[in-house]
Amino acid sequence: MRFYSITETGRVRSKNQDFVFATDQKIGPLSNLFLVADGMGGHNAGEFASAFAVQTVVEAIRNSTIQEPIAALEQAISSANYKVYQEALADPNKKGMGTTLVAATFQDGHLFIANVGDSRLYVATNQELRQVTRDHSLVQELVREGNLQESEAQIHPRKNMITRAVGAEKAVRTDFFDVEIRTGDQIVLCTDGLTNMVSDETMSDVLFTADETPEEKASKLVNIAEENGGRDNITVILIEL
Repeated sequence: MRFYSITETGRVRSKNQDFVFATDQKIGPLSNLFLVADGMGGHNAGEFASAFAVQTVVEAIRNSTIQEPIAALEQAISSANYKVYQEALADPNKKGMGTTLVAATFQDGHLFIANVGDSRLYVATNQELRQVTRDHSLVQELVREGNLQESEAQIHPRKNMITRAVGAEKAVRTDFFDVEIRTGDQIVLCTDGLTNMVSDETMSDVLFTADETPEEKASKLVNIAEENGGRDNITVILIEL
């Protein structure tokens, strides 16, 4: 496994409210762990929410005795949700804060994924890029219901309104996925600062460029997002198996 993680502020925002964690070393019952979060909230609340949530998930996994990956992730995310929610209640400056979260871990030829919000995980295999996670956002729910075209969603004024976030409510609903993976597959975890600025077609072109390292590909994706406007923080983890 080769991987590279990168997070940049972008060209418009003054602060980076994204947070990233990546390790191919064993952590608790998991053989590896990859996390991307995109915080929301005024003042420094979004920045705090993403960092606090990721750090809480990591600590919960490190101390977990649950061997099944999905169950371990579910418990850790529930713990993070509760702690972020309680922090928001205790501090008026953090009221209403929350964060997206996408998590992944590999084990025995399977990729186990957890997702809350609109940060994404893609699998690139056999010259095909596939989004595994489903965005928890207002416009994507309208698209799934057939009330909005994908082309309309791209320019919708409420495009960035998410319908689920870690810490936004007392309990959180998390989506889980189990995907078979093979040698040669590439996995991308990213925030919407990338996907709003870089099309799937462009992402595919970068990922399927031969003889480039994960660092070169991830950096190139971030550079393209910035060249296209860089209107949000940009975070990418690129993993090659």
